[in-house]
Amino acid sequence: METASMSEEQQIKKNVLSRMKRIEGQVRGIQGMIEAGKECEDILVQVRAVRSALQSANKLILKRYMLRCYAEALDNEVEEKEALDKLIKVLTGFIEG
Repeated sequence: METASMSEEQQIKKNVLSRMKRIEGQVRGIQGMIEAGKECEDILVQVRAVRSALQSANKLILKRYMLRCYAEALDNEVEEKEALDKLIKVLTGFIEG
């Protein structure tokens, strides 16, 4: 695997982990809001923020997967069609999910 894409992969991984920790804190905050009996509207605003943060993280995870999948296909001399089929399967699963 070439160094540039490995470096980019590592940066994406670091970014995703940071986002997940932030999301974890947001979810704990929502739990606290529910326990404290806060207004439903305020809770829903926070839930929307978490959902948006998860969508952003999903995009980065997908990008990292695509970089890795492509690099591994080149390294392993996998047929392009096979690599493309695998990528399409993951992408459609992401879209449907």
